[in-house]
Amino acid sequence: MSNTAIFWPLIVQTALIYAIYVLASGRRVSAVRSGKAKASEFKIPMIEPQPSATAVRNLINQFELPFLFYIVCVILYKVNGVNDAIVALAWLFVASRFVHSWVHVSSNDLRKRRPLFLVGFVVNAILWLWLVWVLLRV
Repeated sequence: MSNTAIFWPLIVQTALIYAIYVLASGRRVSAVRSGKAKASEFKIPMIEPQPSATAVRNLINQFELPFLFYIVCVILYKVNGVNDAIVALAWLFVASRFVHSWVHVSSNDLRKRRPLFLVGFVVNAILWLWLVWVLLRV
């Protein structure tokens, strides 16, 4: 497998971010059209209508833990630390983010969301530990 295979999970994670942007925007437009919010309320949104609030909060989530994911993947690529297992873990991280996002913007059930977050959290930690291992061997 090519080291560049690590970039496909990054591309798919980025697609998720764009999809959440579209979802949040659509829900905001829907809130304005239905009269649940005024367009002016989104200049500095202090109170977000519930449907768009979950999407916007999920969008914010995509720039928290996934930020660390992007960094570790790029560094692993640069130090030749990519192998099949690492690419599989990267895909597992992205899958966990997709399912986490789905739960967040649909039912927002914390009993489901938290374990999904923890999967991504642990996978991300494993990637960082692998990076440490690779660097110690250099």
